[in-house]
Amino acid sequence: MESPLLQIKDLHKSYGSLEVLKGIDFSVSKGEKVAVIGPSGSGKSTCLRCVNFLEKPSRGHIILDGERVGVKPGSDRLMSDAELAPQRAQMGMVFQLFYLWPHLTVLENVSIGLRKVQGVPSNEASEIAMDMLEKVHLGNKANTFPGLLSGGQQQRVAIARALAQRPKLLLFDEPTSALDPELVGEVLNVIQELADEGRTMLLVTHEINFARDIADRVIFMDGGVVVEEGPARELITNPQAERTRVFLSKIEK
Repeated sequence: MESPLLQIKDLHKSYGSLEVLKGIDFSVSKGEKVAVIGPSGSGKSTCLRCVNFLEKPSRGHIILDGERVGVKPGSDRLMSDAELAPQRAQMGMVFQLFYLWPHLTVLENVSIGLRKVQGVPSNEASEIAMDMLEKVHLGNKANTFPGLLSGGQQQRVAIARALAQRPKLLLFDEPTSALDPELVGEVLNVIQELADEGRTMLLVTHEINFARDIADRVIFMDGGVVVEEGPARELITNPQAERTRVFLSKIEK
């Protein structure tokens, strides 16, 4: 039986005396779409950021495609950011905010990581970036600066930037939470198209209907632990845990 692409084992994260993650265990198989839902402060975004070591776990293992993330092979020494860069490139991350360089064009924003981190020649990096912009329906904005784009368009540029790394895993951290309501749909449509291509995704979202429709599996977190997980439609329409039922009862579906 094929091993999961991503394994999270006994993940803990504390900030001083505040324990945010209290032993998270789950896995994501290749091609699987997993959505993480839960109330604010439940630890879901912290969990996602620990996956690519933007937050360093206090305890536990993150394993991507058989390789432990963030730790030097054969030792317990944590990797430096430079050593981590190749692993992070395998996990395309899309944040709540867009983090685009305002002085670079859209095309340059998407290609800069390929050139600076992966050493891809400029012409090849630009070709890859253009292909990714076409994929998110923004090929006509390649020479535009981010400040002239809507929030939804900027987030789609951020998705194209993540795709340009040709990652094994896509991580989405509340990708629509900073958008005006009328712009949410265009971003969700692009994510849906990527899911339909069979890409592996771990998605933290408050869009419950979207999680139900896009995900193969949903994980409900609260208080730094996994309360319940199961097939997406089944968990959201018929949750088993009382805490999950209370949370979903307050969500308009």
